[in-house]
Amino acid sequence: MTSSIQKNLASKNAEYASKFTKGNLALPPAKHYLILTCMDARIDPAAAFGIDLGDAHVIRNAGGSARDALRSIIISQQLLGTKEIVLIKHTGCGMLTFSNDDAHSLVKKNLGPSAAAEIATLDFLPFTNLDNAIKGDVDYLKRSAAVPGDVVISGWAYEVQTGTARQIV
Repeated sequence: MTSSIQKNLASKNAEYASKFTKGNLALPPAKHYLILTCMDARIDPAAAFGIDLGDAHVIRNAGGSARDALRSIIISQQLLGTKEIVLIKHTGCGMLTFSNDDAHSLVKKNLGPSAAAEIATLDFLPFTNLDNAIKGDVDYLKRSAAVPGDVVISGWAYEVQTGTARQIV
């Protein structure tokens, strides 16, 4: 059975593909940087930060977590030549609203003991303070042996209510 979401995706993609003219862009990002941000549906990195197709890698995960994104960051830098990391977390993030214990309990309640056992050691990487989480992730990346010392790293807070971003680090 095809869902309405799938039908919409196919329709919108057909419309997009009929006008698509950028199929010859190079694999490495033209501007040699990557954005790491949250998966929150209220953030449109391309529109909010002026990223054209082919300019940058955009890595998204829950909370814009550097630890969770390290594999993608390494690939972006070592295989595809990015030289700068722009980490962007945001106000009103869901990661501010729960603890690891909350998440583990919810999985056990909703999915049962097998699922709870499978994720027993999983750190959901929640945080309680936005600015401190940004500083902590930037520090993590700067201390990581997997991120070259000459990579430029900055940390930003995006305000979902206004669309503005402020640099924290």
